[in-house]
Amino acid sequence: MKRIIVSALLLCGSLSLLYAQTDTLQLEATTIVAHAEDRQIKSTSLVADVVTTDFLEKHFTGNIIQSIGKLPGIQSMDIGSGFSKPMIRGMGFNRIAVAESGIKQEGQQWGADHGLEIDAFNVEGIRVLKGPASLLYGSDAMGGVIEIQPVTFKQENCRYAEVSMLGKSVNAGFGLSLMAGTSGKRWMFQARFSEQHFGDYRVPTDSIVYLTQRLPIHGRMLKNTAGFDRSGSITAGFRAGIYKGFVTISDAFEKTGFFEGAHGVPDITRLADDGDSRNIGLPFSKVNHLKVSTRQVISAGKSIITMDLGYQNNDRSEWSSFHTHYGTQPKPEKDPDKEHAFMLHTLSGSASWRIMHSARFEETFGLSGAWQHNTVSGYGFLLPEYRRTTAGAVWTATFKPDSRWTLTGGLRYDIGNIDIKGFHDPYLETYLSERTDISLTPAEIADYSNVSRATDSSLGDYSASFGAVWTPFQGHIVKVNIGRCFRLPGANELSANGVHHGTFRHEQGDPDLDPEHGWQGDLSYRYEWNGFHVEVSGFASLYGNYIFLDPTGSWSVLPHAGQIYRYTQTEAEFLGGEIDALLPVFSWLDYSFSGEYVYTYNVHAHTALSFSPPATMNNALTWHARLADITAEIRSVAAQDRVAHNEQKTPGSTTVNLSVNREVRMGPVEAVISLSANNLLDKKYYNHLSFYRRIQVPEPGRNIQLSVKLKFNKKTS
Repeated sequence: MKRIIVSALLLCGSLSLLYAQTDTLQLEATTIVAHAEDRQIKSTSLVADVVTTDFLEKHFTGNIIQSIGKLPGIQSMDIGSGFSKPMIRGMGFNRIAVAESGIKQEGQQWGADHGLEIDAFNVEGIRVLKGPASLLYGSDAMGGVIEIQPVTFKQENCRYAEVSMLGKSVNAGFGLSLMAGTSGKRWMFQARFSEQHFGDYRVPTDSIVYLTQRLPIHGRMLKNTAGFDRSGSITAGFRAGIYKGFVTISDAFEKTGFFEGAHGVPDITRLADDGDSRNIGLPFSKVNHLKVSTRQVISAGKSIITMDLGYQNNDRSEWSSFHTHYGTQPKPEKDPDKEHAFMLHTLSGSASWRIMHSARFEETFGLSGAWQHNTVSGYGFLLPEYRRTTAGAVWTATFKPDSRWTLTGGLRYDIGNIDIKGFHDPYLETYLSERTDISLTPAEIADYSNVSRATDSSLGDYSASFGAVWTPFQGHIVKVNIGRCFRLPGANELSANGVHHGTFRHEQGDPDLDPEHGWQGDLSYRYEWNGFHVEVSGFASLYGNYIFLDPTGSWSVLPHAGQIYRYTQTEAEFLGGEIDALLPVFSWLDYSFSGEYVYTYNVHAHTALSFSPPATMNNALTWHARLADITAEIRSVAAQDRVAHNEQKTPGSTTVNLSVNREVRMGPVEAVISLSANNLLDKKYYNHLSFYRRIQVPEPGRNIQLSVKLKFNKKTS
């Protein structure tokens, strides 16, 4: 209780700076288009993209990460056809912060086998900050931030509603979302309920090869990849004079199966067709994420005070038929097939004070804090119980010496403590004592059976940033930014020790890891003229103590575990850039082009880092017809031959996508209709970042998708 009180008092951050430094970009097709006179573009040196409601409506897939994965520099780490994890410029997992309604999403971000617990239908806009954002969000924002815009007041005195429907052919998926709200002079209220169901998804192959064994794919459908998600949310807001406040309650539930050929040792008998493409059998995962958040804003004269407070409960579990690793381990009486379960409670908050001294100078002071408690259960062991507390203080400033220059900078310091509970496995101790094929001393047996060492570690570090925006002439914008970032090690990196069937390895943490830290420089140039625009950006980074999973070459003493992968540290280099362009060929035809490249380097091992995204290029033509906009896209992905130790190379690919978008107004109803065909030629190809890439599962086949959104809006007075 004492830690909760302390963390609550250390509320937090620099969120108001984000509102002061917002890039507003308009997306058409897969290209970002900006308004040249937009003041907010010139107010920040950060490389940022903003995805608008219009783009999300026309390109909705039921998966927000796959949608924004079209932007250069943003990658989607896919888990089948239903869920994805974000990656920014080659960084993902705990190095990317995802914020919703002002609160950073807290779950088991380290896992590669599950997506974000956020209702995709409830996203009205997204802001993406590329590169180190520790200055703004503290630790875990080392690689960037994906900020989901909060629900807010609509036009005054109106009632509104929305019905969204989604259908997919690749997995016989269907989704429905219902929303209703009212917005008045003082009060607003909005409620939404969404649900999606999908079956086993189709792949353009009849078999895969995993661990030298050929596994059949009956009917070209990946068995046991069906699932569903269900979400609900309520937001209420009040404003009067200088005050504005919001409260949001949301709950998201997901259940999805794991392809049986990817869980444990391959077994052809488990892949036999069961005649039901929609059932969810073992193994599967479940996650329920409850979030309660509130934002309070006071605007008085030249000051704006913003306060955010949130509570989150993330309940995630993996289920698999009980398979004792040791002969002496009894089958649990309750939930015998629960292999791993993690229950994470998070209380976090922020407070910031923005002072606008003049039209040329403003500064922001902020505090932040978070408290976490994670408990575990299940017959398997991967992570121990732990408590984690973080707190930080930040100062930022913006200075405009004249109309052509904007200078930004800031400094932040964060501290963190993690208290990890030790765990002794008596079944492992008995198992090792009785083995005759290996020779272990009593001390070695005791060391192995203490699978988690008790650890109480306190760490701290600073972040800094300085940047400039130069607009020498109308339509020209040059940005430069230099920043230092850091990240505190996660509980999995410090204390994981067990078989993680979902990722096909024995993972082992190191309690002696130091915080990651690094420097990054960004440079970008943008030119706009008469509907044409081109933007080129580049970055270079050097990170010390970069944490990664290293194959040790040592075999685990646990049965069916294979090689030990241990979290270790190295110096790492990142280099790359993005390009984005739009050319109006005629009044009725646009050509757009975008591309990205990321080069990663492990200085000690002289290899690339794992999960390094390949170079990607998109070419698209959009025909603005009288009845609809028709877009044809060719997406080319280069081969990824630069890989880490024990990581597979991935061949390049080219896919063709086609979409038709139409907006129709029928009295008080506005309809947005989108019909698309992804992987139109049903080509077999691999995603280097996919969860199933390791077992040679190709990406989903041809997918015909229909999205329909009906919007109602009525003035009440």
